[in-house]
Parts: sequence; C-alpha cells; structure tokens
Amino acid sequence: MLTQRQSVTGTRAIVSTLEEVQAAALQVATQATRLLTMFTPDLEQLVYDQNNFLEAVKRLVLARSYAKVRVLISDPGRTVYELSKFIHLARRITSHIEVRHVHVDYRDNASAYLIADDRAILYRLQASRWDGIVDMNDMAVARRYLDHFNEVWVASEPAREMRELRL
Repeated sequence: MLTQRQSVTGTRAIVSTLEEVQAAALQVATQATRLLTMFTPDLEQLVYDQNNFLEAVKRLVLARSYAKVRVLISDPGRTVYELSKFIHLARRITSHIEVRHVHVDYRDNASAYLIADDRAILYRLQASRWDGIVDMNDMAVARRYLDHFNEVWVASEPAREMRELRL
C-alpha cells in the first residue's frame, strides 16, 4: 500500500495519484483510536466513499463509545448528499459522526485534510489535486491543522442535510 508513494521520512510520504490518496486516507483512518477529523470541499466521493474507508470509519465508531468523526464541508453546494455512501453511514450513526458546513468567513481555504487523533495526517494544499503529503506520526503538524479545524468547527453550523430522514 505505501511502497508506491515516495517516502520522505520514515513516517512521511508524498502522494500524487488518486490511488495513493485513497490508500493514505485508509491508512490514516485505521490509525484513529478516538477522533477522525475531515476537512473536505464536498465529501470527495472518490476518496471517502470507498468501501475500505467506510469500514474503517465504522470500526472506529462502533468499537469505542467515545469515538467521534467530525467533518467540515467547505463547498457544500458541490456536495451530492443523496449519492454519498459516507452520508448514509453518518445518518445511521449520528451520535458518532457529525457533519458541518464551513462558515462563509472560512470558505477561502482550498485545502483538504484528514487527521487521526492528533498524530496522523493526510494533507493536500489544493483539494482539486491529488498531490499531498501523508505523515503517520507528526503531532506538531496534526495539531496545527486540528487547531484550525476546531476554530472553523466552532463557527460553523451543522449540515441540515444530516437531519433529513428518508423513509
């Protein structure tokens, strides 16, 4: 899984293709033991709707009663909620997965990232590109982006689409 990416350090690697980003997202998600944090423009179905990734999220939240998944969507107008497998999972496990739309004052951030606890991170400067960095053990960088996420999280509103019930 990791051998195809260019290793920068023992825990950091460069990703540049969709397949590498998918593998890195899965690896970060499986590292989480209490908190998975996602900052994404539109739930990126090519990354977060993959069965392996969804299984990792499900394992995290069902194995630990205190586990949480928090998602900030920076461009909610592009999100296709009714087609998203991630949203279907989130609607079934609402006590563990929370989705919010980024407050308009913070929507100028074009990046995308996924953080496990406060240690592992997959970061892409431009969410529209697959180029990025994955680091499985960089608390300083993960903490920096968690701090940004928490600031935006507090200012943002829960996604109304998460409250819709389809019968």
